[in-house]
Formats: sequence, structure tokens, C-alpha cells
Amino acid sequence: MVEPVERDSRGILHPRAGLRRFELTRFPPSPGVDRFVDRYWFVSWDLPEVYEQDVLVHPVVNVVFADDGGTVTGVRTERLTRRLSGRGRALGVMFRPGGFRPFLGRPLATITDTVRPLADGFPALHPAEPAVMAALADGTDGAEIAKLVDAALAPLVPDERQPSEDTTALAELAARDRDLRRVEDLAARGGLSVRQLQRAFADHVGVSPKWVLRRYRIYDAAERAARAETVDWAALAADLGYADQAHLTREFTAVVGEPPGRYARRS
Repeated sequence: MVEPVERDSRGILHPRAGLRRFELTRFPPSPGVDRFVDRYWFVSWDLPEVYEQDVLVHPVVNVVFADDGGTVTGVRTERLTRRLSGRGRALGVMFRPGGFRPFLGRPLATITDTVRPLADGFPALHPAEPAVMAALADGTDGAEIAKLVDAALAPLVPDERQPSEDTTALAELAARDRDLRRVEDLAARGGLSVRQLQRAFADHVGVSPKWVLRRYRIYDAAERAARAETVDWAALAADLGYADQAHLTREFTAVVGEPPGRYARRS
């Protein structure tokens, strides 16, 4: 089930401020495509001035169709700032962790922190680009554009199970199981050694399992700060597996760009 942004805004920093300036909707992939794609997202805006939205990208690849054409964006390890101005629309394909590996045909670590044209990063999908761009330009509903991309992806999905699908399951387990706090624990759940897990994540996800575990903990902290009127940071640090509140504060500040208390007040 694809959660609406009102219920799950993980990755969007200061979501209340952002959602007053742009509209974001999400659509599920079709059966079969959902083995590799998590969701389609559609964003539109009409702004009299420039607005900058900070984003902590999930450990996934996104294919994005916007004014400048289709692009393939690897996992972004740093905070990303999107600049929105005027009127615009974009449709994105958010793959599952490891979900893009069968389409790339080489380790995902080779495209981490890169953005490349669709013709280069995903040539098999490139023939659909003109139709998608035309639909964005003529005001076609976002749900219909998502169906257009889904129909183009469906015949590209491999029939046989891919090695990366086991890694996808572990990465998504790390996202939802808050008791998994160490790489050793995640490796044990997958029946792998730590080294095997690290190699699988570098190949299939593009980042390390430690990075994925840390990123989802920061997501949880930022989401709590954005939605709760008050936050007991010491209790939250313990709940997320940090040694103490100071460790949470340091990591949150390094990733988000401001201390958690200030972030909560601004949110």
C-alpha cells in the first residue's frame, strides 16, 4: 500500500512548509512492476517566487520526468535541495531499494550520487520519454501519466527472480523493524556474514547497510519532530538505538543541517 504524504512524509524536510507550496501525490505500481518499483510520485507547483525544498533521499534510484526531460538519479548520500519556481509538474518513479539493479545491469554503487539522462541511465525506457513529456506538458492527470510509465516498464520486468530481490527484502526490513540497529543484526536476519551483506548492498542498493540503517533512524527522528508538538529527545534517542541524546543530536545535525530541537521548532 502506498501511503499518502499526509501520513508518511519521510525524506521531506519541514514537510508542512513544503506542502503549502507544492502538491505531492503518490500512485502504486501494477502487480509485477511492484517487484521493483515502490511508487510513482507526481508533484506540481505554481509559485510567484523561488522555493527551496530540502530532501533526504531514500536509499533508492529515482527516474524523474520534468521540464528538462527524463533523468536517472542514483542514491543521493547528502541532503538534496530542490529549487521550485514558476509553474511546473514532474513525475517520478521511486524504485525499491535494490530495485533498479536488474535494469542497470551493473553495481548500483557505480551511479551513487550521480544524475544522468534517461537515454544513458535507462535506455530501455527511453522510447517512452516523448509520450511522458507530452503528457506533462498538456496537463494530463498525474495518475494517467503514472499509468503510462507503468505500461512502459511492465514488459521490461524480468520473469525470473533476481539476486537483488533478496537484498531488497533486507533493506526494507531495516526500514520497518526498529529493533534492527546494527549491521551484524541485519546480516544475521539474512543468514549472511557482515562482509557478504556489505557486498550485496554495494552491488544492489548502492550504499552500505550501515548507511541505510542510519538514514532510516534519522527519518524517524525528523518525522517525529515534524508531527509532534513536543519531543522527549532523550527517550527518542534510546528508542532509536542511540547511546544517548548527544549521539542523536550530532548525527541529526550532520545529516539534516540543524540540531533536532531547532528543526522541531521550525516545523
